[in-house]
Amino acid sequence: MPLVEIKTCIKADIKTCFDLARNIDFHQESLKYSNEKAIAGKTSGLIGLGEWVSWEAKHLGFVQHLTSKITEFNAPNFFVDEMVFGAFKSFRHEHIFCESEKETIMINKFNFEAPYGILGQFINWLFLKRYMKKLLKTRSQF
Repeated sequence: MPLVEIKTCIKADIKTCFDLARNIDFHQESLKYSNEKAIAGKTSGLIGLGEWVSWEAKHLGFVQHLTSKITEFNAPNFFVDEMVFGAFKSFRHEHIFCESEKETIMINKFNFEAPYGILGQFINWLFLKRYMKKLLKTRSQF
């Protein structure tokens, strides 16, 4: 299963960073270029343990639908969202927050598995891991 890991240093307190990472409206704003929209489930505000959201967005030239659910939650240090429906065979996205002196370190660990067996592995090797890394970096920098 491929892993994308992004570390971002943010000049803000841990609670603010944690809440922005789980804010549906902020998520939509950060991926405006893909026209990402929350269309079902928790569609606005802060998502929490056991809640789910369905997204619609244009990625790789196709309109995609994906539903994820918050499966683990320990505010303000950690939460996990996992795909329950979508284009991937599976994914698990860990959001980890650590305070240092004057900033928060946010770590995104995105484990995913492409569908379609050997063809999916080839697609991952060809471009999918790079695409996901760029998307997560864009979101983290926002």
